[in-house]
Amino acid sequence: MNYLDRNEFNFQPSQEVAAAFRHFDIGKFAFYTRIYDEGKKSIFSVYLSELYDIDEHQIMVGYGAEDLLKKTVHYFLTKGDNKTMLIPKFSWWYYKSIADEVEGITEQYPMYEEADTFAYRLEELKDLVQQKRPRLLLLASPNNPTGNGLTSNEMEDIIASVPRETIVVVDEAYASFVSKDATYIKRIVEKHDNVVICRTMSKFYGLPGLRLGYGFVGKGGEMDAFLRYANMYLGYDRLSEELGIAALKSDAHYREVARVMDEARQMYTKEIGILPGFKVYRSVANFILIKYPLSLKESLQKAFAEQDYKVKFMNEPDINSHMRITLGRAEQNRLVCNTILRVAQK
Repeated sequence: MNYLDRNEFNFQPSQEVAAAFRHFDIGKFAFYTRIYDEGKKSIFSVYLSELYDIDEHQIMVGYGAEDLLKKTVHYFLTKGDNKTMLIPKFSWWYYKSIADEVEGITEQYPMYEEADTFAYRLEELKDLVQQKRPRLLLLASPNNPTGNGLTSNEMEDIIASVPRETIVVVDEAYASFVSKDATYIKRIVEKHDNVVICRTMSKFYGLPGLRLGYGFVGKGGEMDAFLRYANMYLGYDRLSEELGIAALKSDAHYREVARVMDEARQMYTKEIGILPGFKVYRSVANFILIKYPLSLKESLQKAFAEQDYKVKFMNEPDINSHMRITLGRAEQNRLVCNTILRVAQK
């Protein structure tokens, strides 16, 4: 079965990751990963500190970005009486789920379909935050399932506008597909003490089975207490950390993967976007959202099943005539495109 419904990775890990796995010293399992003498969390957090030029104290490590998001939401929604979190209208179901676990109140802010994309209206969002004054504002950039993202300037503009008591949580699980430039993260976390930015090794680096995520937080304020809650004193997984570092050193490999995905985006736009009743949305993530005629849903589902392929048919209101397709290897992308063409042109 070819799973193009989960936004997982359909390519091989880099040679550097494979070599790190083959040559791993099993004797290292006899020791915790915390660097006691320096008061540092682990070799992974130290490497991230050097890579992003951010104080190691401001770096979180966790069991994937989902772990960091859950810890963030649970912590801040249980401190004080304000239990409201704002999330995008079209977004990952997990956000509401983790707020529900601590009896949080989740409210949606709108996203608008504009030409070939979905978009936030920044001034409207900033006004809504001032009106609602939520405990948490969650930004997903790029957003799942719509594929749209914020520029670094837009992100900084939003963060600068929110009340100090509102914590801005930025889910950047797919951000590395957008740009290699992450210098804005340092600017944001050094300037604002009410921000948490979460990233993962699961998407761009294609290691979801490793369960390794990392994040950056503002300095001071409530964040020192939050970090004492969120960080593991004795460290993390020694093997996962070494493989994570190897992946972060493999930029050329993963940029080639991103190039294949970009070719797929262009193919879908050129070949599927012109079909009657179809619309291909611009995406900066490892998936693409396509609107299709609902009358073709059963035929599309049957055709994909016959090919042993799965794509995600959306059920949410206002996007229930859309399918989200993970961008895979070139031959997978070609087969999916051909399958849609065959069904649409019958």
